[in-house]
Amino acid sequence: MRIVIIGAGMSGLACAQALEQMGHEVTLFDKGRGPGGRMSTRRVALDETHISFDHGAQFFTAREHAFRAQVEQWRKDGVVAPWPAAKEDAWVGTPGMNAPIAHMAKAHNTRFASHAMGLVREGAEWRVLLNDGSRHGPYDAAILALPAEQAAAFLGTYDLTMAACAITARSRPCWTAMIAFAERLPFESDVLDPSGPVGWAARNSAKPCRPVAEAWVVQASPEWSIQHLEDDAASVAGHLADWLAQQGDGAPLPAPIHLSAHRWRYAVAPHSTKGALWNADLRLGACGDWLLGPRIELAWLSGTRLAALIGG
Repeated sequence: MRIVIIGAGMSGLACAQALEQMGHEVTLFDKGRGPGGRMSTRRVALDETHISFDHGAQFFTAREHAFRAQVEQWRKDGVVAPWPAAKEDAWVGTPGMNAPIAHMAKAHNTRFASHAMGLVREGAEWRVLLNDGSRHGPYDAAILALPAEQAAAFLGTYDLTMAACAITARSRPCWTAMIAFAERLPFESDVLDPSGPVGWAARNSAKPCRPVAEAWVVQASPEWSIQHLEDDAASVAGHLADWLAQQGDGAPLPAPIHLSAHRWRYAVAPHSTKGALWNADLRLGACGDWLLGPRIELAWLSGTRLAALIGG
């Protein structure tokens, strides 16, 4: 079949990989300017100093046999490495968290900066409407690999049962601060204990294959992020930077050379046992971490499970 997937994150690309191995022809559209999604890496150049921040997912684990095999292949390809500072079985993309996504996207017909606004069913075929007014297709099947809140808008026109699953799977947000310094901070540990408004704080530059410039990622807890969801980014960045400054021995930290914040409105997916959704009559499906749980591995598994439902 000719299959279109809206969303080229981990679940969409895992689904595309499995479908193409079955002999299907897959096209992916993603509104992002490049690969990554919630595994994105932000790169900043200050004069001759290069800084990188993994401002979405911080690491991932591999527990299920098929995903462990995938991670081992990524390791051989040079796009992941272990990072035991986070936890014993933690892995990160190299040189950035988006490396596995970029590696997968190269193997498929992936079109970034392509914002899908709608799906249209004409007879037994699907067409995709982009925000630039263009129409693409026809396709024999359509898959939504989007956060639940975004998938619901597409599904509601064609399958109310699937739309209801998406509507009830509400994600929690996360504010992320990206902070860089001209010198190393006096913290022995690369990962700090969370407290107060912060759910995660780590020296991003300590991850394998990162630039040496001192870079920290401080992520607010979901609860704090909900309370401050509509605050401006500068205010949030300052608040989280103040928290970092309070973690030392009382001596003031140097002034940051870079300070910014990013809001992930759909950051932490809920837990579910559905795995993937597939309407064989319409040839319409959905996959994503919101159908299993908030882990990169579960996003990959959801995509592969949907491909198995579709079959060869």
